[in-house]
Amino acid sequence: MTAATSVRVLRWLCAVIFVCGIAGIIVSSINGNNAGWVVSIGLTTSSAAVILIVVSTVTARQRIHVFDEVEAEQLEAQIAEQVQRGASEDALRDIVRRAIDLGRKTA
Repeated sequence: MTAATSVRVLRWLCAVIFVCGIAGIIVSSINGNNAGWVVSIGLTTSSAAVILIVVSTVTARQRIHVFDEVEAEQLEAQIAEQVQRGASEDALRDIVRRAIDLGRKTA
């Protein structure tokens, strides 16, 4: 089972726990108002929510915006260095644009 499939299965499992948990809380509170059952089902449902949040956070593929800014500054410094060495700035920026376009197509 791949990681993407595992995450998908886990998300579906959490959704099923949410739906069953809401129904369980309603039924247990109507059927005798047993606080133990309501609390147990509520804790199970909230645990599924915490697991879903953790899995979504861990498997996120986008980086924090700050890291993109640092890389952009490094790239600008490299372009400035190449321009100082005599390279054409317009040609360099065109190469960077085409590399970005190619990266977006393959990602």
